[in-house]
Amino acid sequence: MNKVDCFYLGTITSKYGFKGELLIFLDVDEPAEYERMESMYVEFGQKLIPFFITSSQFHKSHLLRVTLEDVDGEFDADELLGKDIYLPLDRLPELPEDEFYYHEVIGYTTSDKHYGKIGRIQAINDRSPQAYFIIELGKDNIPVPIIRQFIEKIDKKNEHITFDLPEGLIAMNLS
Repeated sequence: MNKVDCFYLGTITSKYGFKGELLIFLDVDEPAEYERMESMYVEFGQKLIPFFITSSQFHKSHLLRVTLEDVDGEFDADELLGKDIYLPLDRLPELPEDEFYYHEVIGYTTSDKHYGKIGRIQAINDRSPQAYFIIELGKDNIPVPIIRQFIEKIDKKNEHITFDLPEGLIAMNLS
């Protein structure tokens, strides 16, 4: 399985007990959708290795306690601590037409109701307190906050997003 065919689900954060059980922080909006997973991919270097889940239950709201096949004790569990977890893209729940997953909109063209054509979405930064699109406009990269009120229309068929941005947001980011 290639990483580009998967989405980030969370991170193995700690051991639970002494028999190899692990706690996984699920970095998703609806963690309950992933309680009954049969398998997952764990990232080792640049490779994704499949692991089969023999049991799972929620420990806290976003912490899933799992037992993995062939992980039988503390030493085995130690090897997995801090590793990121992935699932195939086809495991993502279907979204309504006016919602999107971040990976879906990379490459979409964009325009603003007042400014006109902006450019293509190059990336999304979701590691800051406010997630934002990074839109290429000529030699500049324009950060546009991902705020529902700024998004006027999502056209998935034509891979285009129309914004209604506050006046001056684009101009202040041009060099």
